[in-house]
Amino acid sequence: MEADGGPGANASREAGWCLVAEDYKRFYLPVTYSLVLALGLPLNAAVLWLSWCRTRRWSCSTIYLSNLMVADLLYIATLPFLIVNYALGDRWPFGEASCRLVRFLFYANLYGSILLLTCISVHRFLGVCHPVRSLAYRTRRLARRGAGASWALVLLQALPTLAFSETGSRAGRTVCYDLSRPDNFGHFFVYGMLLTLSGFVLPFLIILVCYSLMIRSLLRPAEVRAGTGSSARAKSVRTILAVCGLFALCFGPFHVTRSVYLVVRLRTTSCPLLTGVSVAYKMWRPLVSLNSCLNPVLFFLSGGSNRVRLLRELWPHR
Repeated sequence: MEADGGPGANASREAGWCLVAEDYKRFYLPVTYSLVLALGLPLNAAVLWLSWCRTRRWSCSTIYLSNLMVADLLYIATLPFLIVNYALGDRWPFGEASCRLVRFLFYANLYGSILLLTCISVHRFLGVCHPVRSLAYRTRRLARRGAGASWALVLLQALPTLAFSETGSRAGRTVCYDLSRPDNFGHFFVYGMLLTLSGFVLPFLIILVCYSLMIRSLLRPAEVRAGTGSSARAKSVRTILAVCGLFALCFGPFHVTRSVYLVVRLRTTSCPLLTGVSVAYKMWRPLVSLNSCLNPVLFFLSGGSNRVRLLRELWPHR
């Protein structure tokens, strides 16, 4: 979802002085976003439909996962705009309001997913490490409040993107800036680094602590683990693997490449270096959208019955 613009259909003038060829964007980005749209829309819609219409009593995990699906669907709804934009050679024909909304929803989905996954991880941690003492804290009421607090924090984190993201004119074509106008990049740098710390680093540290303590608890002998059944342990292991996979594939590499890109673009005077980190960041950036396809997997890993229920709803006579 990057659009720094450029003097030609296949180039971007980074930092005002370095011309970066971007021929790959016209083909790579529409294909990637089309794949995310084709997979993410039915997966998230099916999980949300099953949770909303076919689940009588929501668990805490269902509350968090349903909010996760809503965040995914809001972002997926913006993908047709991006597909058209990049298929036209990085030309934005939809107006400034839609440009700001598309960029805002990307960050809302990204950091909403991270915060909701953090809530799920803390919930699993309490259930595994403190199964009895934490009963008062693992309630649906507190889960709803946790999801609401996550949305409120995400809105505060992502609101500045509505100011930074805007349309501009380059070489006779309209582009939709993802980060900011080149002359406003210094301000965006500060915001981007703070966003990385608050939206990624801090939640990631919380998840690491939770999972480290969970793994230590799960490795204890059975007679020492009081109150944690085999089903709960299996769910916890699946959650650990799924969330770690999301961070390893989507969230971690994106934030590393973006942070390097921001620092290099602000500080370097080497065009080859800036070209390299720009391509790395912009090649990886659409891959973070794969979290919209992978998040529904958590629903099926949270319990074997969820897979059976969905298959029965889709094919009731089988």
